[in-house]
Amino acid sequence: MKSGGSKVVIGVDLGGTSVKAGVVAAGGSILYQNKFPTFADEGPSKVIKQIGASIRDALKNTNGAQAEGIGIGAPGVVDDDGVVKAPPNFEDWGEVPLKAKLSKAFPDLVIGVENDANAAAVAESKFGAGIHIPNFLFVIWGTGVGGGIIMNHKIYRGPTGGAGEIGHVTIDYRGRRCNCGNIGCVEAYVGQRYLSRRTAERLKSHPKSKILELVGGDPTKIEPVYISQAAQMGDKIAREILVEAGELLGVAIAAVMNIMDLRISIIGGGISAAGDFVMRAIQKSVVHRVLKPLRKDIQVLPAQLGNNAGILGAAGLVL
Repeated sequence: MKSGGSKVVIGVDLGGTSVKAGVVAAGGSILYQNKFPTFADEGPSKVIKQIGASIRDALKNTNGAQAEGIGIGAPGVVDDDGVVKAPPNFEDWGEVPLKAKLSKAFPDLVIGVENDANAAAVAESKFGAGIHIPNFLFVIWGTGVGGGIIMNHKIYRGPTGGAGEIGHVTIDYRGRRCNCGNIGCVEAYVGQRYLSRRTAERLKSHPKSKILELVGGDPTKIEPVYISQAAQMGDKIAREILVEAGELLGVAIAAVMNIMDLRISIIGGGISAAGDFVMRAIQKSVVHRVLKPLRKDIQVLPAQLGNNAGILGAAGLVL
């Protein structure tokens, strides 16, 4: 970007392994990005130091443009004051006033902090599949299942910032135990770890599946990417597993649509890229379960921003 009055913001995608910061222009172009280790197992002070380092590096690479603000997408519940509460896989992190700490470190810049799934929903609303859709449910389907609700082109956070946690909608009240401690959450069936485990169990009776071929015969190495690859290679079992996962996710999405009077869901995350047949399975499941007057308008759409959603969503908080 050329200097001379151009303005940008810094978007920060905070993850358990890495923190990524990008220089983002108003139209959603990422002009520069970096990647630093999070050191999530070393406590909040170390993590905040890493966030600061990633921001300072990004600020040095604006190519003369003026930075107006910093947005951060963080795991865990984030309240209205930018306090990040109990992010998973972060050691010794109860409730940390991340916004306040960064405001002290960067006093001349506007600071925005939001849950990472909500930030990704903002990204799709401002720059991706939801640009022309005022109201939709965003679902990020990967390691776990997260979500965000967009109403009138704005994130709906709820009174304490916890809205949109679709991964913990119960689909079987006598079902599997979820990592959150509850029983029967949809995440406990279709989240990456659980899906891999269930696939390994199923392959005991299907030893010729291409999934096992792709992992060298070691079921402990099964990941959704291999299930997806096997499905694309024509493996019937892999396809069945992913279709079933899509149907189960559709059960949870339908529940949210019935409650929130929504018609459209945008699905992102690594597992969502498995193939169009998975999207069709989700949509069919949703249509089957929503109230009859909603059915004709139901759409399940793929997200468009991929790995850039975190940085762009964080930037979108202050653009």
